[in-house]
Amino acid sequence: MKKKNIAIIMGGFSNEYDISIKSGDVVFEHLDSEKYTAYKVLITQNKWVCLDTDNNEYPIDKSDFSVLLPSKVTFDCVFNAIHGSPGEDGLLTAYFELLGIPLTSCGYYQAALTFSKRDLLSVLQPHGIQSARSFFVDKGDRIDEQSIIDTVGLPCFVKANRAGSSYGISKVYNKEELVPAINKAFKEDNEIIIESFLDGTEVSVGVITYEGKVKVLPMTEIVSENDFFDFEAKYLGKSQEITPARISEAIRLKIEGTAQKVYEVLKLTGFSRSEFIIVENEPYLLEVNTTPGLTAESILPQQAQEAGLSLGELFESSIIEALKPR
Repeated sequence: MKKKNIAIIMGGFSNEYDISIKSGDVVFEHLDSEKYTAYKVLITQNKWVCLDTDNNEYPIDKSDFSVLLPSKVTFDCVFNAIHGSPGEDGLLTAYFELLGIPLTSCGYYQAALTFSKRDLLSVLQPHGIQSARSFFVDKGDRIDEQSIIDTVGLPCFVKANRAGSSYGISKVYNKEELVPAINKAFKEDNEIIIESFLDGTEVSVGVITYEGKVKVLPMTEIVSENDFFDFEAKYLGKSQEITPARISEAIRLKIEGTAQKVYEVLKLTGFSRSEFIIVENEPYLLEVNTTPGLTAESILPQQAQEAGLSLGELFESSIIEALKPR
């Protein structure tokens, strides 16, 4: 059987650039070289290039997403390892759909919807998916601190609406901290969401399509050494990530059912990772990531390993699903 050419796209336009590079490198290392010829493709604001083993750069022809190496190489499938824009917000998804090139992540509408925390939670609310009380602020709006506090209470979380890896997030304890936190969030996005504090157990739930069926992976309990699961806790070892989570069987089944419902209601494909806070035995959804981290230390690969899947099997399953006729 002829080997498939797989472009692993990495980089992107956001502060998650370095994390994306690490994810892409791990995918490159673990794809079965007897089945796939993998190529690293770096996408930034200034260039789209294919990298060889010495990191020499070869420009991508954006008209058909091909590259001269020195003969023309086209790709059977694109593996999306870009966290943030333009890989996680639907921009590249729409581009590849127009070109007819299969992509491992979800559709462009689903990507754009899940990338906006505000839109995601609003769409899921009629389906019985619970979330924190929230207040929306756009850049240029008059900031009414008392109205915010009356709606969500204190403490609360101020978040950039469309940003990952906890960039732009603050936990606010008093009225005086609100405006500085809002200004910090506006550095990441011109839309923010302010949410009530949920005092409970945080869990992360991976959901994938595997062998043609939706599969919920063993969930991970997040125990942060910091005040919340911030950037340091996620990437600098300031947290415990316990897989499987230390919760009862009844709660586990309830959260698994909720995570699968989110995946199916949104008509997701590929990988997803949903974040919940468990309060009084009820799961409250925080967000859904459709291009989660893929390093060996990342949560989704940890969960796959607990489920008996190697990194190679996890990544290959995504390619197999992407290559199926839609």
